[in-house]
Amino acid sequence: MKLREENALGELAGAIGKGLLAGLAGTAAITLSQMIEMKITKREPSEAPVKVASQITGAAPADESQKEKLSNEIHYAYGTSWGVVRGLLGLAGLKGLPATLVHFGAIWATELIMLPKYDAAPPVDEQEPKSVAIDALHHAVYAVAAGLAYDALDAGSANQRKLDGLI
Repeated sequence: MKLREENALGELAGAIGKGLLAGLAGTAAITLSQMIEMKITKREPSEAPVKVASQITGAAPADESQKEKLSNEIHYAYGTSWGVVRGLLGLAGLKGLPATLVHFGAIWATELIMLPKYDAAPPVDEQEPKSVAIDALHHAVYAVAAGLAYDALDAGSANQRKLDGLI
């Protein structure tokens, strides 16, 4: 059986799979960035993931000892799933820095809207500029790491060869 060279579902699945791996890489990078920042600033881990998830699902950790574990699980699932967006950007032909900027904008804008909506953080105009800058930096670290990972995974793909041929 010979596979067609142009397999749209296969390309979509490949982009999603590469995106998930890129999202995992981005989540690992933002986690490291946050850990370093928390050591420097003496900030406690955020409870925002648990607050939002509890309000959306109606479920909550059984006790305080489970809160940090659940928060980390939600953090990794959420960050990894955002990699799908990076994969779809790549599939649409957006690569490198432009894709990273769009990805960053989508992720950070979602946070700035979603967290205040669920009372997990104050609106951006009520936060200290330093906190906003630190948060932007963390999300930039995520977007850059996810973008580099995606572009590395996608190098040499049929979709990339087509784009190279157009350019």
